[in-house]
Amino acid sequence: MLDHFSLSVKDYDQSLKFYDETLKTLGYERVMSFDLPDGKFAGYGKDKKPSFWISSTGRADEDIGRARGVHCAFLAPSIKAIQEWYQKSLELGGQDNGAPGVRPEYHPGYYGAFVIDPSGWRIEACFHGYQGGG
Repeated sequence: MLDHFSLSVKDYDQSLKFYDETLKTLGYERVMSFDLPDGKFAGYGKDKKPSFWISSTGRADEDIGRARGVHCAFLAPSIKAIQEWYQKSLELGGQDNGAPGVRPEYHPGYYGAFVIDPSGWRIEACFHGYQGGG
């Protein structure tokens, strides 16, 4: 349904490192980055197609990382990838917002972890084929 999702970040260089390293654990990479007169932009995805963007832009009257109810979930290839993503996120300045685990209230086979990124955005990694075990 969605083509891409974009977030403004507080510290672009810190967020670039955070997303470069954490999204790599899920099989994504920075596929594009550029500077424009109004800010810096980086796009992440697969096969040269960015689906998730960060930028240094935004309106001065908007709070970064404080939109009620907003969170972004990244699809993970396995529960091991989610666990690695979660640990790397915490190492790079993310805050725990829900440790890796089964979330049966969402649907059978749902496994996810939740983090607050260094800008305050709530992010998640999820896997839809959990069959039990580690």
